[in-house]
Amino acid sequence: MLTALARCHEGSAPPPERRPRTRGCTRIDRREKTVSIFGKISEAIFGRRAEPRGPTLSPGATFAPDATASTAGQGAPPTAWWVQVADQARQAQQQASVPETDVMAQLETRAASHGERLNWRTSIVDLMKLVGIDSSLENRKELARELGYTGDTNDSATMNIWLHKQVMRELAANGGRVPAELTD
Repeated sequence: MLTALARCHEGSAPPPERRPRTRGCTRIDRREKTVSIFGKISEAIFGRRAEPRGPTLSPGATFAPDATASTAGQGAPPTAWWVQVADQARQAQQQASVPETDVMAQLETRAASHGERLNWRTSIVDLMKLVGIDSSLENRKELARELGYTGDTNDSATMNIWLHKQVMRELAANGGRVPAELTD
């Protein structure tokens, strides 16, 4: 039999009607969603949060019914056609409802009023500083996980170059107008 304090610190608490009231329990069982680091970057630039989208459909993409049958033999379960159509419609609606923001102008305005001279066009560290986000290695590793970096996170120089380009690509995918030289 578990004591009330031990039960509180267990992986799952008893139902509310049987939950004991304990004074010494410090566990808070709130399920708050934390904002991703990319979400903070996009909020600083766009004034709204955005999450990395990953692969997106091209504007002229259409549904091909035979595409679901061809993936069945490749180890991936076939996706119902209506799910694909719904995903395409949702993505098209998101893209249409997001006003395009000139990312370059936003960042240059910030840089002009920033006290420190920052090389935000090529440095992820300086870009994060410019938008007021902690640019520590720990945060950059977390951003790399969010954006799907598969390289060695201990090789910070390579990771930083990849991160800067990927952040710019994601900003473009979320309604930002970003020059090609910053995404290539």
